Amino acid sequence: MKKISGNKLLVKALKEEGVDTLFGYPGACTIDISDELYKQDYTKVILPRQEVALVHEADAYARSTGKVGVCLVTSGPGATNLVTGIATAYYDSVPLVCFTGQVSRHLIGNDAFQEVDIVGITRSITKYGVTVRRREDLGRILKEAFYIARTGRPGPVLIDLPKDVMGELGDAEYPEEVNIRGYKPNTHVHIGQLKRALKMLGKAKKPLFLAGGGVNVAHAQEAFTELVECTHVPVVTTVMGRGAIPTNHPLYIGNLGMHGAYASNMSVNECDLLFSIGTRFNDRITGKLHSFAPKAQIVHIDIDTAAISKNVQVDVPIVADAKEAIDKMIEYVTECDTEKWRAQIEAWKEEHPMKMKRKPIMTPQDVIDTINKVFDAAIIVTDVGQHQMFTAQFIEITHKKQLLMSGGLGTMGYGLPGAIGAKIGNPDTPVISISGDGGMQMNIQELATAVLEELPIISCIFNNNNLGMVRQWQKLFYGKRYSMTCLRAGAACRGKCGEVPCPEYTPNFLKLAESYGAKGIHVSKVEEIEPAFREAMQSKKTPYIIEFDIDPEDLVYPMIQPGGTLEDMIMDC
Repeated sequence: MKKISGNKLLVKALKEEGVDTLFGYPGACTIDISDELYKQDYTKVILPRQEVALVHEADAYARSTGKVGVCLVTSGPGATNLVTGIATAYYDSVPLVCFTGQVSRHLIGNDAFQEVDIVGITRSITKYGVTVRRREDLGRILKEAFYIARTGRPGPVLIDLPKDVMGELGDAEYPEEVNIRGYKPNTHVHIGQLKRALKMLGKAKKPLFLAGGGVNVAHAQEAFTELVECTHVPVVTTVMGRGAIPTNHPLYIGNLGMHGAYASNMSVNECDLLFSIGTRFNDRITGKLHSFAPKAQIVHIDIDTAAISKNVQVDVPIVADAKEAIDKMIEYVTECDTEKWRAQIEAWKEEHPMKMKRKPIMTPQDVIDTINKVFDAAIIVTDVGQHQMFTAQFIEITHKKQLLMSGGLGTMGYGLPGAIGAKIGNPDTPVISISGDGGMQMNIQELATAVLEELPIISCIFNNNNLGMVRQWQKLFYGKRYSMTCLRAGAACRGKCGEVPCPEYTPNFLKLAESYGAKGIHVSKVEEIEPAFREAMQSKKTPYIIEFDIDPEDLVYPMIQPGGTLEDMIMDC
């Protein structure tokens, strides 16, 4: 039987797994893999400008397409630059397969040039990580990597590839099946537990669905909407769950948690049954655990056994894939009597509607309302900060729109590379990134990738000259001591804030866009917002930056003080 190198087998595996796009950055330990990729024409190779951004691009590609995202980097600093992106994908259940180069086996452990134990470094943030020690194991490990990444609770897998193993000749066959002892992910629903939960749902006077990111990961949005319409039970979502049901649906209340809608948080406080699907109950939605949903029995459906009763003790645990569980529920549910309950929720909505105070100057809501108006279909990708929460509060998500963001890890710098990955995976769909001026600068070098790949993404920058979310906390809880948050600060004004004129903001985003070959628009008035988007959406190959002047005093409300309860909401005052 013909023998081939490990490098050739890897390239063959990519084709067998249907990998049409790979995000890669070369180096000494992967140069032979790069050479084999050069010789094939199935997998398109994207060369970003930095490994930190590269993994976010693969992540957003995976989130937006439902495929496994794949990246390839060299050993040492190339591998360690993946760590933040791997953790981002791990917390948000994104299927990634990350290939890292490694020094030859005889050098491992000798502090060789560009040698790190990347498997050890990432052990707590990967589903599986392994250094391939034998050429005969390579095919099996590659097959297992893709299987593990996409099954059960999806997540990142890291395969470390020593240079000598990859150069060695071996079997050319790529396995067709996977059989991993000890890894048999359960997706099937325990019908007895499900019927018990549905019996409780039928008896509840104030039932509430809580949809988390797991509903979106399982692509169960359509089925979940049908379930909600069958039962007439109102819905709240986590930030990652937004879009599990169209945000304009009459039974949708809003997001809950630290920056959740007043009606959403009050609904959780007052419901007598909280039926949660695909959420791990993190601290940003629960506040103080002892006071979370104090009047409710809790049902929890999640594909990850470890997530159930980890943070919040539940009454009925159901381990299952969200889509399969929802499909089964539709078979058995009946309409619930929720008329009085829904009337109470509507009263809360009227008492404290989710909207910013109208001002004579432009607000973040004005920008997001325009996106809702102008774009019928789109993928919206956010960075992390105030702009992310404004987007989560006001963006309309329907079956034609998708919202991507770093939820669990909260990674600044995700927005622009995320938009690039999403656009590569969805070339016919408009893609808009929304970043703060701080987050945008963390991976702004990826404008080169967007320009050279001819990606007409629209990058919105909410520029308030500050690291806005930290500044908000400083204003509300730290006596307005604005330490390390002004992005104009420097040598000219250090220790003299308020005494000397502020330095010019750096960089000039429009000139920077021009230097990369992108287009830039500056918007300072409400009436300029829609024309800017109309111009940008005409572009077929060139990325646009639209910079919006945002008042640093525009804060995200409601807000719950860290360590508070859902009742302790600070409203706009």
